[in-house]
Amino acid sequence: MLSRLTRWAVAAPAALILVLGAAACGSPESTSAAPGSGSPAAQAKTLTVFAAASLTGTFTDLGKTFEAAHPGTSVKFNFGSSATLAQQITQGAPADVFAAASPATMKTVTDASLAAAPTTFVRNKLQIAVPPDNPAKVDELKDLADPKVKVALCAAQVPCGAAAVKALDAAGLKVTPVTYEQDVKATLTKVELGEVDAALVYKTDVLAAAGKVTGIVFPEADKAINDYPIAALSKASAPDLAKQFVDLVLSQQGKDVLTKAGFEGP
Repeated sequence: MLSRLTRWAVAAPAALILVLGAAACGSPESTSAAPGSGSPAAQAKTLTVFAAASLTGTFTDLGKTFEAAHPGTSVKFNFGSSATLAQQITQGAPADVFAAASPATMKTVTDASLAAAPTTFVRNKLQIAVPPDNPAKVDELKDLADPKVKVALCAAQVPCGAAAVKALDAAGLKVTPVTYEQDVKATLTKVELGEVDAALVYKTDVLAAAGKVTGIVFPEADKAINDYPIAALSKASAPDLAKQFVDLVLSQQGKDVLTKAGFEGP
């Protein structure tokens, strides 16, 4: 009998240690995730927004606001020419929201049944951007028709280029640029680098480049104002988030950010 008790006394603490050890090892896992819930990494979501290049600053700010209000959500942007972005979307590029710099480029997407009922959220108009020292002494739109003035324009198929064509036609002017660029940011960069004497770009881009360029207002810009539509895309991987981002852009908070940057109300 003594030998049996001795053996039990030795074995019992060892068994207890194994049970307690197993419970200790299992406790962090059991408390870290409730049944049916995923890990933080699994719950993280990405919202992909395709937006016109002229929206780079404002949408980047709104993206940070959106992320702060939606913990675990990352907003990724693809900024560029609206025409190029529309083409990418119709060719199957994954995107949740599209914000274009013209109704014509949005129509490419809606005609493909990839978005419904876009909403115009801002308007934008052109200015003449020149270097701070304005070496060519440009004062008004007709100065761009001087062959001695090196001018940069957006390509005609992109919204800022189409607006430039309208403005020049309204003034009855023919301008031969030294370069056509694929979006407004690239066009403005030519002025910032001193590679051209002037460019037709959006007022908002002139304001964003304060100190690097000077903007010149001209009356014909009123005949070439661009409306900016936004829409959640029908094939969005995160449809609820897409709608919420559009709602943020259309909200008073979104309007305040956009107006501060120089955009006008629709």
